[in-house]
Amino acid sequence: MAVTTRKSADERREEILVAALEEFGEHGLHGTSTDDIARRAGVSQPYLFRLFGTKKELYLEVVRRCLRDTLRLFQEASAGKQGAEALEAIGEAYVALLKDRTRLGLQMQSYADCDDPDVREVVREGYGLLVEHVEHLTGGDAERVRDFFAFGMLLNVFASMDLLNQNAPWAKRLLEAAIPPQ
Repeated sequence: MAVTTRKSADERREEILVAALEEFGEHGLHGTSTDDIARRAGVSQPYLFRLFGTKKELYLEVVRRCLRDTLRLFQEASAGKQGAEALEAIGEAYVALLKDRTRLGLQMQSYADCDDPDVREVVREGYGLLVEHVEHLTGGDAERVRDFFAFGMLLNVFASMDLLNQNAPWAKRLLEAAIPPQ
């Protein structure tokens, strides 16, 4: 007889968050069904609701987690660095992160879902923490912070179109013009 190990609520919660990241990253808040998330996670829909309450609360938790992960990436990449050196390290780490189409999808979906005030508040809070970290690294140089995030958004758009490693001449020109000289 096969012995099965019962998973804890924390383990199930983690599996649901991973499944939700994939589903929400592909379909957004309104295009994702809790049935699809539950099926992907291998749990029942009532169990999903028992752990998260509503689909929107689950979505907000996934968005919060994605933004926290991005902040952690920024912090780890910039550890012990300041100014241009820190921004370059963050940029390189962020470009590597953009290869994760699931996370990129969720990030783009979360911006698109900002018509919902709860989503907007979660995204504002998480994005604000990213900005504050970069401000700290640059000594509050507003133009540098603006340029860093503007270029990051351009990278998001290029990654969404799968242009970061392509040879489209117009894309190369735009990226080269956006990268400040070292």
